[in-house]
Amino acid sequence: MGITSTLLFKELRTKEEILAGFSVMKHLRTHLDENSYLELVLEAQQKEGYRLVALYDHGKMVAITGFMPMITLYNGRFIWVCDLVTAPSERSKGYGEKLLSYVHQWAEENGYGIVSLSSGLQRVDAHRFYEEKMQYDKVSYVFLKRLSE
Repeated sequence: MGITSTLLFKELRTKEEILAGFSVMKHLRTHLDENSYLELVLEAQQKEGYRLVALYDHGKMVAITGFMPMITLYNGRFIWVCDLVTAPSERSKGYGEKLLSYVHQWAEENGYGIVSLSSGLQRVDAHRFYEEKMQYDKVSYVFLKRLSE
């Protein structure tokens, strides 16, 4: 007998699907309300090739990622992981690893040899996950200047 997987990766495309993703995304992007989240996702999908993919286990959304193709002189053609979050009640179950591995596979299948991301300085556990579990190299700091409040 084969083992039936209970995991499903699903790209969220419709407004309803995108809105359903807010229940998990809000734990990472706490500054967004549902409407601003929806507006930003739709604009990023249209203008930037942003993809929003959820991981479901037994029909329940447990993690979500947003990523997009980019081109820079530094990396060439690469995938930028904008968002990656697991629902707080579902952490430490391997979902982040599975979702990031999905992004890696998508990147390879679509001709991208690099996946890159940034992570807040305070997210020490996330850094350990990226470096030790996922074999990412820490190659730079990301700087930000807010031009208006």
